[in-house]
Amino acid sequence: MDGLMPRTSQRIALIITIIIALVAAFWTGVEWSRSHSSFLFSTSTSSGSSTVSTEIEKLENVDFSPLWQTWEIINARFVDSSNNSTSSSSAATSSKVITNQDKVYGAAQGLVRALGDPYSEFLPPADKKQFDEEIQGHFGGIGIELGVRDGALSVIAPLPGTPAAKAGIKVGDKIVKIAGQTSAELSISRAIDLIRGEVGTVVDLSILRPGEPELLEFKLKRAVINVPTIETKTLPNSDIFVITLYNFGGTSADLFRNALREFVAGKTDKLIIDLRGNPGGYLDAAVDMASWFLPLGKTIAIEDRGRGEEAKLYQSSGYNIFNNNLKLVILVDSGSASASEILAGALRDHGRATLIGEKTFGKGSVQELIPITSETSLKLTIAKWLTPKGVSISHNGLEPDITLKIPEKVTDSEEIDALMLARAEKFLLTGK
Repeated sequence: MDGLMPRTSQRIALIITIIIALVAAFWTGVEWSRSHSSFLFSTSTSSGSSTVSTEIEKLENVDFSPLWQTWEIINARFVDSSNNSTSSSSAATSSKVITNQDKVYGAAQGLVRALGDPYSEFLPPADKKQFDEEIQGHFGGIGIELGVRDGALSVIAPLPGTPAAKAGIKVGDKIVKIAGQTSAELSISRAIDLIRGEVGTVVDLSILRPGEPELLEFKLKRAVINVPTIETKTLPNSDIFVITLYNFGGTSADLFRNALREFVAGKTDKLIIDLRGNPGGYLDAAVDMASWFLPLGKTIAIEDRGRGEEAKLYQSSGYNIFNNNLKLVILVDSGSASASEILAGALRDHGRATLIGEKTFGKGSVQELIPITSETSLKLTIAKWLTPKGVSISHNGLEPDITLKIPEKVTDSEEIDALMLARAEKFLLTGK
Protein backbone atom coordinates (compact mmCIF):
# COMPACT_ATOMS: atom_id res chain seq x y z
CA MET A 1 0.00 0.00 0.00
CA ASP A 2 1.48 3.52 -0.89
CA GLY A 3 -1.55 5.46 0.33
CA LEU A 4 -5.13 5.64 1.60
CA MET A 5 -7.46 4.26 -1.08
CA PRO A 6 -11.27 4.44 -0.76
CA ARG A 7 -12.78 1.16 -1.90
CA THR A 8 -15.33 2.77 -4.22
CA SER A 9 -14.85 5.27 -7.03
CA GLN A 10 -17.54 7.89 -6.98
CA ARG A 11 -16.34 10.13 -9.76
CA ILE A 12 -15.21 7.67 -12.43
CA ALA A 13 -17.62 9.06 -15.03
CA LEU A 14 -16.51 12.64 -14.41
CA ILE A 15 -12.80 11.91 -14.65
CA ILE A 16 -13.20 9.83 -17.81
CA THR A 17 -15.23 12.67 -19.30
CA ILE A 18 -12.38 15.08 -18.56
CA ILE A 19 -9.88 12.73 -20.19
CA ILE A 20 -12.18 12.50 -23.22
CA ALA A 21 -12.29 16.28 -23.22
CA LEU A 22 -8.52 16.48 -23.34
CA VAL A 23 -8.41 14.07 -26.25
CA ALA A 24 -11.18 15.94 -28.02
CA ALA A 25 -9.24 19.15 -27.49
CA PHE A 26 -6.29 17.62 -29.30
CA TRP A 27 -8.50 17.27 -32.37
CA THR A 28 -10.35 20.58 -32.22
CA GLY A 29 -7.76 22.88 -30.64
CA VAL A 30 -4.96 22.59 -33.19
CA GLU A 31 -6.04 23.41 -36.72
CA TRP A 32 -3.08 22.08 -38.63
CA SER A 33 -3.20 18.71 -36.89
CA ARG A 34 -6.39 17.77 -38.74
CA SER A 35 -4.34 16.84 -41.77
CA HIS A 36 -2.35 14.24 -39.81
CA SER A 37 -3.80 10.78 -39.46
CA SER A 38 -1.03 8.94 -37.61
CA PHE A 39 -2.08 10.03 -34.08
CA LEU A 40 -5.16 7.94 -33.44
CA PHE A 41 -7.49 8.05 -30.46
CA SER A 42 -10.65 6.06 -30.02
CA THR A 43 -13.15 8.27 -28.21
CA SER A 44 -16.85 8.33 -27.64
CA THR A 45 -18.72 11.51 -26.75
CA SER A 46 -22.22 10.16 -27.07
CA SER A 47 -22.75 10.85 -23.36
CA GLY A 48 -21.71 13.94 -21.46
CA SER A 49 -21.31 15.99 -24.66
CA SER A 50 -22.10 19.24 -22.86
CA THR A 51 -19.32 18.54 -20.35
CA VAL A 52 -16.90 17.86 -23.21
CA SER A 53 -17.88 21.14 -24.88
CA THR A 54 -17.35 23.03 -21.63
CA GLU A 55 -13.93 21.50 -21.11
CA ILE A 56 -12.92 22.29 -24.70
CA GLU A 57 -13.90 25.92 -24.13
CA LYS A 58 -11.68 26.01 -21.04
CA LEU A 59 -8.77 24.66 -23.12
CA GLU A 60 -9.22 26.89 -26.14
CA ASN A 61 -6.19 29.00 -25.19
CA VAL A 62 -3.95 26.00 -24.58
CA ASP A 63 -1.28 25.45 -27.23
CA PHE A 64 -1.10 21.73 -28.02
CA SER A 65 1.30 22.17 -30.94
CA PRO A 66 4.44 21.19 -28.90
CA LEU A 67 2.88 17.77 -28.31
CA TRP A 68 2.02 17.29 -31.97
CA GLN A 69 5.37 18.55 -33.23
CA THR A 70 7.21 16.27 -30.81
CA TRP A 71 5.10 13.33 -31.99
CA GLU A 72 5.88 14.01 -35.66
CA ILE A 73 9.61 14.55 -35.09
CA ILE A 74 9.89 11.32 -33.08
CA ASN A 75 8.17 9.39 -35.88
CA ALA A 76 10.39 10.93 -38.53
CA ARG A 77 13.82 11.02 -36.90
CA PHE A 78 14.16 8.90 -33.73
CA VAL A 79 16.92 6.28 -33.67
CA ASP A 80 17.44 4.05 -30.63
CA SER A 81 21.02 4.83 -29.54
CA SER A 82 21.07 1.86 -27.16
CA ASN A 83 20.90 -0.62 -30.05
CA ASN A 84 24.03 -1.63 -31.99
CA SER A 85 22.26 -2.60 -35.20
CA THR A 86 23.82 -1.13 -38.36
CA SER A 87 20.70 -1.57 -40.45
CA SER A 88 19.67 1.51 -42.39
CA SER A 89 16.07 0.74 -41.56
CA SER A 90 14.87 2.90 -38.71
CA ALA A 91 12.51 0.15 -37.66
CA ALA A 92 15.40 -2.28 -37.36
CA THR A 93 17.39 -0.02 -35.06
CA SER A 94 15.11 -0.53 -32.11
CA SER A 95 15.47 -3.63 -29.96
CA LYS A 96 11.88 -3.07 -28.81
CA VAL A 97 9.32 -1.75 -31.22
CA ILE A 98 7.65 1.29 -29.69
CA THR A 99 4.10 1.42 -30.92
CA ASN A 100 1.90 4.46 -31.32
CA GLN A 101 -0.14 3.17 -28.38
CA ASP A 102 3.02 3.10 -26.24
CA LYS A 103 3.52 6.76 -27.08
CA VAL A 104 -0.05 7.57 -26.08
CA TYR A 105 0.53 5.86 -22.73
CA GLY A 106 3.77 7.83 -22.32
CA ALA A 107 1.95 11.07 -23.05
CA ALA A 108 -0.70 10.23 -20.46
CA GLN A 109 2.01 9.46 -17.90
CA GLY A 110 3.66 12.80 -18.66
CA LEU A 111 0.34 14.59 -18.27
CA VAL A 112 -0.07 13.19 -14.77
CA ARG A 113 3.59 13.79 -13.83
CA ALA A 114 3.08 17.46 -14.72
CA LEU A 115 0.87 17.70 -11.62
CA GLY A 116 4.00 17.30 -9.47
CA ASP A 117 2.17 14.90 -7.15
CA PRO A 118 4.16 11.76 -6.29
CA TYR A 119 1.01 9.80 -5.47
CA SER A 120 -0.81 10.41 -8.77
CA GLU A 121 0.10 8.32 -11.80
CA PHE A 122 -1.25 6.87 -14.99
CA LEU A 123 -0.89 3.09 -15.08
CA PRO A 124 -0.33 1.58 -18.55
CA PRO A 125 -1.14 -2.12 -19.00
CA ALA A 126 2.03 -3.59 -17.46
CA ASP A 127 1.90 -1.28 -14.43
CA LYS A 128 -1.85 -1.81 -13.99
CA LYS A 129 -1.36 -5.57 -14.04
CA GLN A 130 1.36 -5.32 -11.40
CA PHE A 131 -0.81 -3.01 -9.27
CA ASP A 132 -3.87 -5.25 -9.57
CA GLU A 133 -1.88 -8.34 -8.68
CA GLU A 134 -0.39 -6.95 -5.48
CA ILE A 135 -1.12 -9.72 -3.05
CA GLN A 136 -2.46 -8.72 0.35
CA GLY A 137 0.01 -10.72 2.37
CA HIS A 138 2.27 -12.87 0.15
CA PHE A 139 4.73 -11.63 -2.46
CA GLY A 140 8.42 -11.72 -3.31
CA GLY A 141 10.08 -8.63 -1.95
CA ILE A 142 12.18 -7.19 0.87
CA GLY A 143 9.47 -5.85 3.20
CA ILE A 144 9.42 -2.06 3.05
CA GLU A 145 6.65 0.48 2.63
CA LEU A 146 7.59 3.43 0.41
CA GLY A 147 6.52 7.05 0.25
CA VAL A 148 7.87 10.41 -0.83
CA ARG A 149 9.28 12.85 1.69
CA ASP A 150 10.93 16.15 0.73
CA GLY A 151 10.82 15.05 -2.89
CA ALA A 152 12.80 11.85 -2.26
CA LEU A 153 11.72 8.20 -2.32
CA SER A 154 11.79 7.23 1.35
CA VAL A 155 11.18 4.27 3.60
CA ILE A 156 7.95 4.77 5.55
CA ALA A 157 8.48 1.55 7.47
CA PRO A 158 10.39 -1.73 7.24
CA LEU A 159 8.01 -4.58 8.04
CA PRO A 160 9.06 -6.65 11.05
CA GLY A 161 10.90 -9.91 10.39
CA THR A 162 11.53 -9.14 6.70
CA PRO A 163 14.86 -8.95 4.80
CA ALA A 164 14.78 -5.14 5.01
CA ALA A 165 14.29 -5.10 8.78
CA LYS A 166 16.95 -7.78 9.32
CA ALA A 167 19.46 -5.87 7.17
CA GLY A 168 18.97 -2.67 9.18
CA ILE A 169 16.85 -0.57 6.82
CA LYS A 170 15.35 2.26 8.89
CA VAL A 171 12.35 4.55 8.84
CA GLY A 172 13.30 7.71 6.96
CA ASP A 173 16.05 6.13 4.84
CA LYS A 174 16.08 7.76 1.39
CA ILE A 175 16.48 5.34 -1.50
CA VAL A 176 18.81 6.89 -4.07
CA LYS A 177 19.15 3.91 -6.43
CA ILE A 178 17.35 0.64 -7.03
CA ALA A 179 19.20 -1.97 -9.08
CA GLY A 180 21.37 0.82 -10.48
CA GLN A 181 18.45 3.04 -11.51
CA THR A 182 18.19 6.51 -9.98
CA SER A 183 15.03 6.71 -7.90
CA ALA A 184 14.38 10.33 -8.86
CA GLU A 185 13.35 9.04 -12.29
CA LEU A 186 10.88 6.49 -10.91
CA SER A 187 7.26 6.58 -9.83
CA ILE A 188 6.43 4.80 -6.58
CA SER A 189 4.77 1.97 -8.52
CA ARG A 190 7.82 1.53 -10.72
CA ALA A 191 10.11 1.57 -7.68
CA ILE A 192 7.99 -1.15 -6.05
CA ASP A 193 8.10 -3.14 -9.29
CA LEU A 194 11.92 -3.00 -9.32
CA ILE A 195 12.21 -4.03 -5.68
CA ARG A 196 9.85 -6.96 -5.99
CA GLY A 197 10.83 -10.04 -7.93
CA GLU A 198 11.42 -13.74 -7.83
CA VAL A 199 11.97 -15.14 -4.37
CA GLY A 200 15.66 -15.83 -3.74
CA THR A 201 17.00 -13.21 -6.17
CA VAL A 202 18.91 -10.14 -4.98
CA VAL A 203 18.10 -6.46 -5.34
CA ASP A 204 20.69 -3.71 -4.77
CA LEU A 205 19.71 -0.53 -2.91
CA SER A 206 21.77 2.63 -2.44
CA ILE A 207 20.50 4.51 0.60
CA LEU A 208 21.12 7.97 2.01
CA ARG A 209 20.67 8.01 5.76
CA PRO A 210 20.61 11.19 7.85
CA GLY A 211 23.87 11.50 9.78
CA GLU A 212 25.81 9.20 7.45
CA PRO A 213 28.43 10.93 5.25
CA GLU A 214 28.24 8.38 2.41
CA LEU A 215 25.66 6.24 0.67
CA LEU A 216 24.93 2.90 2.30
CA GLU A 217 24.86 -0.07 -0.06
CA PHE A 218 22.56 -3.01 0.61
CA LYS A 219 22.21 -6.33 -1.19
CA LEU A 220 18.89 -7.78 -0.13
CA LYS A 221 17.61 -11.23 -1.01
CA ARG A 222 13.94 -11.23 -1.92
CA ALA A 223 11.70 -13.47 0.16
CA VAL A 224 8.03 -14.30 0.55
CA ILE A 225 6.70 -11.41 2.59
CA ASN A 226 4.03 -12.33 5.10
CA VAL A 227 2.58 -8.99 6.10
CA PRO A 228 1.49 -9.09 9.76
CA THR A 229 -1.64 -7.28 10.84
CA ILE A 230 -1.97 -7.25 14.62
CA GLU A 231 -0.36 -8.52 17.82
CA THR A 232 -1.49 -8.28 21.44
CA LYS A 233 0.23 -8.63 24.78
CA THR A 234 0.15 -7.50 28.39
CA LEU A 235 3.23 -5.69 29.68
CA PRO A 236 5.22 -7.72 32.25
CA ASN A 237 4.30 -7.09 35.87
CA SER A 238 1.49 -4.72 34.96
CA ASP A 239 -2.12 -4.63 33.80
CA ILE A 240 -1.35 -2.55 30.68
CA PHE A 241 -2.66 -4.13 27.49
CA VAL A 242 -0.89 -3.45 24.17
CA ILE A 243 -2.38 -3.73 20.69
CA THR A 244 0.27 -3.45 17.97
CA LEU A 245 -1.34 -2.72 14.61
CA TYR A 246 0.89 -3.10 11.56
CA ASN A 247 -1.53 -2.05 8.80
CA PHE A 248 -5.13 -1.17 8.00
CA GLY A 249 -5.82 -4.03 5.61
CA GLY A 250 -8.99 -5.82 4.67
CA THR A 251 -9.12 -7.94 7.85
CA SER A 252 -7.68 -5.44 10.30
CA ALA A 253 -11.02 -4.07 11.58
CA ASP A 254 -12.23 -7.56 12.56
CA LEU A 255 -8.89 -8.43 14.15
CA PHE A 256 -8.93 -5.14 16.07
CA ARG A 257 -12.40 -5.96 17.41
CA ASN A 258 -11.12 -9.33 18.60
CA ALA A 259 -8.16 -7.62 20.26
CA LEU A 260 -10.51 -5.26 22.10
CA ARG A 261 -12.51 -8.23 23.35
CA GLU A 262 -9.27 -9.66 24.74
CA PHE A 263 -8.54 -6.29 26.37
CA VAL A 264 -11.99 -6.12 27.97
CA ALA A 265 -11.67 -9.69 29.23
CA GLY A 266 -8.48 -8.65 31.03
CA LYS A 267 -10.51 -6.25 33.22
CA THR A 268 -8.03 -3.39 32.96
CA ASP A 269 -8.52 0.27 32.10
CA LYS A 270 -5.07 0.90 30.57
CA LEU A 271 -4.54 0.45 26.83
CA ILE A 272 -1.69 1.18 24.41
CA ILE A 273 -2.33 1.16 20.66
CA ASP A 274 1.03 0.96 18.92
CA LEU A 275 0.90 2.51 15.43
CA ARG A 276 4.65 2.94 14.98
CA GLY A 277 5.75 1.96 11.50
CA ASN A 278 2.14 1.50 10.37
CA PRO A 279 1.90 2.92 6.82
CA GLY A 280 -1.90 2.93 6.70
CA GLY A 281 -4.41 1.26 4.42
CA TYR A 282 -8.18 1.39 4.12
CA LEU A 283 -10.07 4.42 5.40
CA ASP A 284 -13.10 2.40 6.49
CA ALA A 285 -10.87 0.28 8.75
CA ALA A 286 -9.67 3.42 10.56
CA VAL A 287 -13.25 4.71 10.86
CA ASP A 288 -14.45 1.37 12.25
CA MET A 289 -11.65 1.25 14.85
CA ALA A 290 -12.23 4.83 15.98
CA SER A 291 -15.95 4.05 16.38
CA TRP A 292 -15.22 1.80 19.37
CA PHE A 293 -14.12 4.89 21.32
CA LEU A 294 -16.47 7.63 20.05
CA PRO A 295 -20.23 8.33 20.29
CA LEU A 296 -22.45 8.06 17.24
CA GLY A 297 -21.97 10.86 14.73
CA LYS A 298 -18.68 12.22 16.05
CA THR A 299 -16.38 13.28 13.21
CA ILE A 300 -13.42 10.98 12.62
CA ALA A 301 -11.96 12.57 9.49
CA ILE A 302 -12.74 15.39 7.07
CA GLU A 303 -12.18 14.86 3.36
CA ASP A 304 -11.33 18.26 1.88
CA ARG A 305 -11.66 18.26 -1.91
CA GLY A 306 -11.05 21.95 -2.43
CA ARG A 307 -12.35 23.41 -5.70
CA GLY A 308 -15.24 24.93 -3.79
CA GLU A 309 -16.77 21.51 -3.00
CA GLU A 310 -18.37 20.85 0.34
CA ALA A 311 -16.14 18.81 2.64
CA LYS A 312 -17.19 15.23 3.33
CA LEU A 313 -17.34 14.06 6.94
CA TYR A 314 -16.55 10.50 8.05
CA GLN A 315 -18.36 9.88 11.32
CA SER A 316 -18.39 7.35 14.12
CA SER A 317 -20.70 4.34 13.94
CA GLY A 318 -21.13 4.80 17.68
CA TYR A 319 -19.95 1.47 19.12
CA ASN A 320 -18.46 3.60 21.93
CA ILE A 321 -18.09 0.77 24.44
CA PHE A 322 -15.58 2.50 26.75
CA ASN A 323 -16.38 5.04 29.45
CA ASN A 324 -14.24 7.97 30.52
CA ASN A 325 -12.21 5.78 32.89
CA LEU A 326 -10.29 4.37 29.91
CA LYS A 327 -6.65 5.47 29.87
CA LEU A 328 -5.42 5.30 26.27
CA VAL A 329 -2.01 6.00 24.76
CA ILE A 330 -1.25 5.81 21.05
CA LEU A 331 2.40 5.33 20.09
CA VAL A 332 3.45 7.00 16.82
CA ASP A 333 6.64 7.68 14.92
CA SER A 334 7.76 8.92 11.50
CA GLY A 335 6.57 5.64 10.00
CA SER A 336 2.97 6.19 11.13
CA ALA A 337 1.13 7.35 8.02
CA SER A 338 -2.23 7.72 6.31
CA ALA A 339 -4.92 5.71 8.16
CA SER A 340 -2.66 5.61 11.23
CA GLU A 341 -2.69 9.39 11.31
CA ILE A 342 -6.46 9.51 10.84
CA LEU A 343 -7.10 7.15 13.78
CA ALA A 344 -4.56 8.86 16.03
CA GLY A 345 -5.71 12.36 15.09
CA ALA A 346 -9.39 11.58 15.66
CA LEU A 347 -8.94 10.02 19.09
CA ARG A 348 -6.60 12.81 20.17
CA ASP A 349 -8.89 15.60 18.92
CA HIS A 350 -11.83 14.14 20.86
CA GLY A 351 -9.77 13.84 24.04
CA ARG A 352 -9.80 10.05 24.04
CA ALA A 353 -6.06 9.40 23.59
CA THR A 354 -2.63 10.86 24.25
CA LEU A 355 -0.04 10.58 21.48
CA ILE A 356 3.49 9.62 22.53
CA GLY A 357 6.54 9.22 20.32
CA GLU A 358 7.72 11.10 17.26
CA LYS A 359 6.10 13.29 14.62
CA THR A 360 4.15 11.21 12.08
CA PHE A 361 4.90 10.87 8.37
CA GLY A 362 2.34 13.32 6.98
CA LYS A 363 0.61 11.23 4.29
CA GLY A 364 -2.76 12.92 4.34
CA SER A 365 -3.94 12.78 0.76
CA VAL A 366 -6.70 10.69 -0.80
CA GLN A 367 -6.03 8.63 -3.91
CA GLU A 368 -8.76 7.19 -6.11
CA LEU A 369 -8.10 4.36 -8.56
CA ILE A 370 -10.04 5.13 -11.73
CA PRO A 371 -10.34 2.71 -14.66
CA ILE A 372 -9.58 4.50 -17.93
CA THR A 373 -9.73 1.50 -20.27
CA SER A 374 -9.93 -2.22 -19.59
CA GLU A 375 -6.11 -2.29 -19.53
CA THR A 376 -5.21 1.07 -17.98
CA SER A 377 -5.99 3.01 -14.82
CA LEU A 378 -5.43 6.42 -13.29
CA LYS A 379 -4.40 6.75 -9.65
CA LEU A 380 -5.27 10.34 -8.78
CA THR A 381 -5.07 12.45 -5.65
CA ILE A 382 -8.57 13.85 -5.22
CA ALA A 383 -8.59 15.28 -1.69
CA LYS A 384 -6.65 15.77 1.52
CA TRP A 385 -7.45 14.58 5.02
CA LEU A 386 -8.10 16.85 7.97
CA THR A 387 -8.50 15.79 11.59
CA PRO A 388 -11.83 16.60 13.32
CA LYS A 389 -10.37 19.94 14.45
CA GLY A 390 -9.38 20.80 10.89
CA VAL A 391 -5.66 20.03 11.17
CA SER A 392 -4.17 19.03 7.81
CA ILE A 393 -2.28 15.76 7.96
CA SER A 394 -0.49 16.25 4.64
CA HIS A 395 3.18 17.18 4.74
CA ASN A 396 3.28 18.34 8.36
CA GLY A 397 2.08 15.14 10.01
CA LEU A 398 0.92 15.04 13.63
CA GLU A 399 3.03 16.27 16.52
CA PRO A 400 2.76 13.96 19.55
CA ASP A 401 1.56 15.27 22.90
CA ILE A 402 4.69 13.83 24.47
CA THR A 403 7.77 13.67 22.28
CA LEU A 404 10.20 10.84 22.88
CA LYS A 405 13.29 11.13 20.74
CA ILE A 406 15.23 7.88 20.58
CA PRO A 407 19.01 8.49 20.95
CA GLU A 408 20.92 7.82 17.72
CA LYS A 409 23.15 5.32 19.48
CA VAL A 410 20.10 3.16 20.24
CA THR A 411 19.53 1.07 17.10
CA ASP A 412 18.29 -2.26 18.41
CA SER A 413 14.55 -2.58 17.74
CA GLU A 414 13.85 -4.39 21.00
CA GLU A 415 15.63 -1.67 22.97
CA ILE A 416 13.64 1.01 21.13
CA ASP A 417 10.40 -0.86 21.89
CA ALA A 418 11.35 -1.03 25.56
CA LEU A 419 12.00 2.74 25.75
CA MET A 420 8.72 3.62 24.02
CA LEU A 421 6.61 1.24 26.07
CA ALA A 422 8.27 2.36 29.31
CA ARG A 423 7.37 5.99 28.53
CA ALA A 424 3.78 5.02 27.72
CA GLU A 425 3.58 2.96 30.91
CA LYS A 426 4.82 5.87 32.99
CA PHE A 427 2.13 8.14 31.55
CA LEU A 428 -0.64 5.61 32.10
CA LEU A 429 0.37 5.09 35.73
CA THR A 430 1.17 8.69 36.68
CA GLY A 431 -0.55 10.91 34.11
CA LYS A 432 2.80 12.54 33.38
